[in-house]
Amino acid sequence: MRQIAGRALWLGNAGNLRDARAVLAAGIEAVVELADSEPLAALPRELIRLRVPLSDGGRNPAWLLRFAVKSVAALLRAGVPTLVACSAGMSRSVCIAAGALSLAESRLLDEALAAVVRFGPADVSPGLLAQVREALGCSQQGSDT
Repeated sequence: MRQIAGRALWLGNAGNLRDARAVLAAGIEAVVELADSEPLAALPRELIRLRVPLSDGGRNPAWLLRFAVKSVAALLRAGVPTLVACSAGMSRSVCIAAGALSLAESRLLDEALAAVVRFGPADVSPGLLAQVREALGCSQQGSDT
């Protein structure tokens, strides 16, 4: 689990979700689960929880991607410490976090993505990133969100 510096945003994986004590110790108040193939994590009731099952392969409904990105952006704007997690914590969580930062901070998607990957490993699925870009209305790299 790694925090994006200067923000109440963490990226994590399915293993991090199995360690509720570490999640709570980090001060996290909301968890967004993105893995479509992982079982629902057993988390304490006091955590806000959102499950948006996404696939890396670029076969997600546009409305579902917008929902995930806008939900995380709303949590960021509200200052809610949020963990965004997927299976390995390197693609879906990175893409959705970048999209949310783009919306919440009125930044270009590529700038937000660079800010997110600066803090740890990433293996972003090109298909998923293209879907996020399309869902946010970005016609090409470097376009406004």
